Amino acid sequence: MSTATESFIRFAPIYQKRVWGGRSLESRYGRELPDADSPFGESWEISAREEADSVAVNGPFAGKTLTELWGDPETRATIFGADAPAENRFPLLCKILDARDKLSIQVHPPASIAAELGGEPKTEVWYIAHADPGAELYVGVKRGVDVDSFRIALETGEAESSVHAIPVAAGDHIFIPSGRLHAIGAGMVIYEIQQNSDTTYRVYDWNRVGMNGEPRDLHIEESLKCIDFDDVEPTMDSADGSLLCECEHFRLERHAIASGGNLQPATDGRFAIVTITKGEMGADTTFKEGDFFIVPAGSDASTLVAADDSEVLLTTWP
Repeated sequence: MSTATESFIRFAPIYQKRVWGGRSLESRYGRELPDADSPFGESWEISAREEADSVAVNGPFAGKTLTELWGDPETRATIFGADAPAENRFPLLCKILDARDKLSIQVHPPASIAAELGGEPKTEVWYIAHADPGAELYVGVKRGVDVDSFRIALETGEAESSVHAIPVAAGDHIFIPSGRLHAIGAGMVIYEIQQNSDTTYRVYDWNRVGMNGEPRDLHIEESLKCIDFDDVEPTMDSADGSLLCECEHFRLERHAIASGGNLQPATDGRFAIVTITKGEMGADTTFKEGDFFIVPAGSDASTLVAADDSEVLLTTWP
């Protein structure tokens, strides 16, 4: 079955409760969350994890999981295009993060050590959709911090003083390669594009307890093996035209589309995961801020017309 005439594939979001989460997915984006009280910190928008596999909700593939679409040679070629990597599972994971409280200070294992630790590498990029006044990210280490001084800071409860803080605003972005120490501060909504991995080593969690009332697990020895202590006081990244970042796993672009314009010039026949960051766009279906969908390779995206001045992120193959 060909999707050549299908301009998009949409998937049902998968919501995740998190102790640091809130209700912004409901209040900001009008989402119907699974219950009325829990803090939901993540919406997995495009996911092929065994524990959370996105299901298509429109068109000829409605009811199919992302893993099923990727695993069938015909649909893989049709939807994901000739440039799709030859990997056994769909290699990306796209999320919305609602951080009402600080996330743990953490690190993801670099490829060089991930297998030894029994984990998976996880390189990602963050795009700031909303930031409260004074919101900060914690990224990299402060000048003069090394593995020994950081271990002492952990033992004395002073880890925060070793981590570099960066003020942020909506529209900012930063690349987080595996091995970069990081944490998301309170008061932000973030679009995250990452490798399909869920390996996180927490090195410090602000002395709080999890949703079960117990302290959350820390992975101090694993973290110390993974942290890049040469990553000193980084800054937020800058765009190069429409290009925000590119690595071996993904390419992220930002495109402005004037009212009445359409998505075709931006996608130009490429497979793309589209994230609406401003405005509304659509044909029979209207996409608004915070919506994610896939534009299949070779499809005609000219039917996806901006109802007003809009902005999108495109995640494509590098």
